[in-house]
Amino acid sequence: MSFDRSIRIAPSILSADFADFGREIRAVEDQGADWVHVDVMDGHFVPNLTFGPPAVKAFRPHVKTVMDVHLMIAPVDPYIEAYAAAGADVITAHLEAGPHVHRTLQAIRATGKKAGLALNPGTGIEAVEYLLDMVDLVLVMTVNPGFGGQKFIAPQLEKIAKLRAMIGDRPVHIQVDGGITPETAPLVAAAGADVLVAGSAVFTGGSVSAPAPYGNNIRAIRTAAEAAVAGKAA
Repeated sequence: MSFDRSIRIAPSILSADFADFGREIRAVEDQGADWVHVDVMDGHFVPNLTFGPPAVKAFRPHVKTVMDVHLMIAPVDPYIEAYAAAGADVITAHLEAGPHVHRTLQAIRATGKKAGLALNPGTGIEAVEYLLDMVDLVLVMTVNPGFGGQKFIAPQLEKIAKLRAMIGDRPVHIQVDGGITPETAPLVAAAGADVLVAGSAVFTGGSVSAPAPYGNNIRAIRTAAEAAVAGKAA
């Protein structure tokens, strides 16, 4: 995973056909996905229950790009090695998931994986300043975690912009997750985000047997985001 700030689109398979994950993953990658985002939820830290390490291991052979695993679980530390062994390329844990987030990030890096730090909408960025040299990615939740298809929370744009200034020239991605569409993508990209997670906005209208809409949706999000970045640079 070489670092640059070009826009990356990471479809969330939470919005895919649960009976056909392998072909869904291959379809979105063939249609232009840069990363594949896997939302892990425990029914405790967030109000939903999704993928354990065996499921992630089953996804791995189908992912040819980057498998981006977002752990919305608490406690998180006991499960890091299992998700690393399952094949995650990036493991993201929540700042709010435990009292010793520095230790959590150390544990992720010890597995040889890229380390991400996620922030809920109600969480500030003050603590992040002291963790930036431990992370490869900061994920700003633009909805409350736990469900797909929620409405974008606009005040998070200020958080993204402040975070981008704080990161400076460090090789740290800013990822956003929640309510990303062709309408909101330019807003987050202009604020400084470069990895855009989208679920329903990618998978709506398509299927593994008719995947062209996936590509159309990915291109629409990417084009809108890239135009906003170019406009800001002009």
